[in-house]
Amino acid sequence: MSATVIRKIIHIDMDAFFASVEQRDNVELRGKPVAVGYGAARGVVAAASYEARKFGVRSALPSVTAIRRCPELIFVPPRFDVYRAVSKQIHAIFADYTDLIQPLSLDEAYLDVTEDRRGLFTAWATAKDIRARILAETGLTASAGVSYNKFLAKLASDHRKPNGQFAVTPEMGATWVEGLPVARFHGVGPKTAEKMLRLGIETGADLKAQSLAFLREHFGSAAEWYYAIARGEDDRPVNPNRERKSSGTETTFNHDLTEPSEIEAGVLRMAEDVWLWCDKAQAFGRTVTVKVKYADFRIITRSRSHPVPVRSRELLHATSLELIRLVLPTEVGIRLVGVTVSNFQGAEAGEEVLPLFG
Repeated sequence: MSATVIRKIIHIDMDAFFASVEQRDNVELRGKPVAVGYGAARGVVAAASYEARKFGVRSALPSVTAIRRCPELIFVPPRFDVYRAVSKQIHAIFADYTDLIQPLSLDEAYLDVTEDRRGLFTAWATAKDIRARILAETGLTASAGVSYNKFLAKLASDHRKPNGQFAVTPEMGATWVEGLPVARFHGVGPKTAEKMLRLGIETGADLKAQSLAFLREHFGSAAEWYYAIARGEDDRPVNPNRERKSSGTETTFNHDLTEPSEIEAGVLRMAEDVWLWCDKAQAFGRTVTVKVKYADFRIITRSRSHPVPVRSRELLHATSLELIRLVLPTEVGIRLVGVTVSNFQGAEAGEEVLPLFG
């Protein structure tokens, strides 16, 4: 393929996937605020229907907070075997259009459809066809973003959610990015977005106005990425063999903690958040690490590697508690805890050029 050929990338994102499956399979849940997860005191929301999201209920939200925000919320225990089966159906559909499929999770993937396998002539038509087949074969809706790189396609898929489709053309890409808040950019997390805001960077245009030297000074090795995406540039290929090296999350407490039960509860919430990602992505690691930041900002970590990947919620919870108890009791307050799973198991694992739009 010529180096001058513009790639045609589709980002498919299922709409409230776990919750939508539950509403599909139980007519009594349709039109009601639904959370997939456990409503117990230490439970965490794995997914929320759009009816629940109107009340501010989101994934990874503590169940008690979710119920406080939406008293009518209905909790449904997760059925990951069902979600995985539906995901396989969806990925089988993708495979009819391209071999270049990069799954991000059970409900989200990039597709490179530069080669016109189905003879649909445009990437826009291809995305519409894929979404129609997903609806017909699974009863679920999906949103799609169509563009010339992964960064823009992912942004575009969120632009018309739910059950929508949006395209960012090469002519509009750089300008379109300028008008978006940086908090929406892939790779700009909440903490980085807050830091950018303190530096006067709120939109893509603000980010584009900064020199590479300025970005390196404040954001280190991420500077080149921020410099590029502010201009709508992303050279990453759709990689069917992409492997994630770790999954982790952390939380900063509202006040420094010394009570062991409160610290352990925080670690369990983080372990549950990590487990939800691992189970959703079917990616399991052997090493569990707990991170602790004390009130004096001293940071320590404790790790344990298992002989086989951690494939159960119970084992991840137990290992996380075992590790945090190595530093308890403590006289110095703890301000932050985090849990990470790493050392993932390795993955086993002459057509016409398709115009982007037409």
